[in-house]
Amino acid sequence: MHLEIITPDKKIFEGEVSEASFPGADGSFQVLKNHAPIVSALAKGSVSFSTSEGTRTLQVDGGVVEVNDNKIIVLAEKVLV
Repeated sequence: MHLEIITPDKKIFEGEVSEASFPGADGSFQVLKNHAPIVSALAKGSVSFSTSEGTRTLQVDGGVVEVNDNKIIVLAEKVLV
């Protein structure tokens, strides 16, 4: 899956991931390959994702995530790296 994490200031991450977890407004959820299309508001919390180099975790201060056709786009208000 292709993941992009973008803030109003810059692109934080772009690359291939095997899974990603998000702090949804109504609770945490995980996205795996071939996930159904979804758009969700993000609460303040941890976004984690697995790349070929390992697992990374970032703190977001809210935003929106869209999953469609194995592409994930995160529009975060702010990322605390």
